[in-house]
Amino acid sequence: MNARTYEAIEPQRVAFLGLGVMGYPMAGHLARAGHHVTVYNRTKAKADAWAGEYGGAVASTPREAAQGASLVFACVGNDDDLRSVVLGNPAPAHHQTDGAFAGMKPGAVFIDHTTASAAVARELSAAALPLGLRFIDAPVSGGNLGAIQGALTVMCGGDAAAFSRARPVALAYSKAMTLLGDSGAGQLAKMVNQIAIAGLVQGLSEAIAFGEKAGLDMKAVLDVIGKGAAQSWQMDNRGTTMVDGKFDFGFAVDWMRKDLGLVLQEAQHNGARLPVTALVDQFYGDVQAAGGRRWDTSSLITRLR
Repeated sequence: MNARTYEAIEPQRVAFLGLGVMGYPMAGHLARAGHHVTVYNRTKAKADAWAGEYGGAVASTPREAAQGASLVFACVGNDDDLRSVVLGNPAPAHHQTDGAFAGMKPGAVFIDHTTASAAVARELSAAALPLGLRFIDAPVSGGNLGAIQGALTVMCGGDAAAFSRARPVALAYSKAMTLLGDSGAGQLAKMVNQIAIAGLVQGLSEAIAFGEKAGLDMKAVLDVIGKGAAQSWQMDNRGTTMVDGKFDFGFAVDWMRKDLGLVLQEAQHNGARLPVTALVDQFYGDVQAAGGRRWDTSSLITRLR
């Protein structure tokens, strides 16, 4: 990670909530870029390990982490996890909640990198306004490797001025960060991303399985067709490992099913017809049932062998 170069900007006091496979290196890039980072993680041992590696501070609650921060970043599991770190758990009378909003100062911006629903993004954006805060939904694409390399693509929804404040800092771990519309637009764009990926992986799986049944040297075939119109990121980065049957890395099937669940739920609201996506979601269910919950999404090919 030390090979990464960072844009020279004024150091900010920031918080990062959630140190999973994505959040841990993302927060690390913020620290390497010179920002003053306070982290919170549900399992404190992970936060302590992060601080030992990067030298930042550790907070015991999201509220504590957010105190004094101009920007608060988060990358957690789902809608409920997000509500928990943002709004906190119900507090006894005369006591503050432990959520991040309770610790943020007016004018601060919350940037959420969780892949969640567009509805929760709109809900939390509305909750931020009376407090003088801003909420940006900012799901990412690029996976764990993109997070480690600081090369994520970030799709955003929310207030333009707040986005402009967050973007220079978030570029510490991203190669592109784009505002696509009002609150929820980032999450909707991530759904578009996952729809495209699901279809591509299924198509690539069928192509490789077909070629293997036909007796072809599929690594040689992929090398050839990868120079033409069939080329894709999935082919370049997953084709060979699919041929080799290696799936113990990358973006887990469980995560993809969560994302496709959000997609299909949103499609029910907006009327979009997604026959291929719905079918691929069922195929991933087959992979889960076969023990592949943590396999990379390219394991879709295992159903065809």
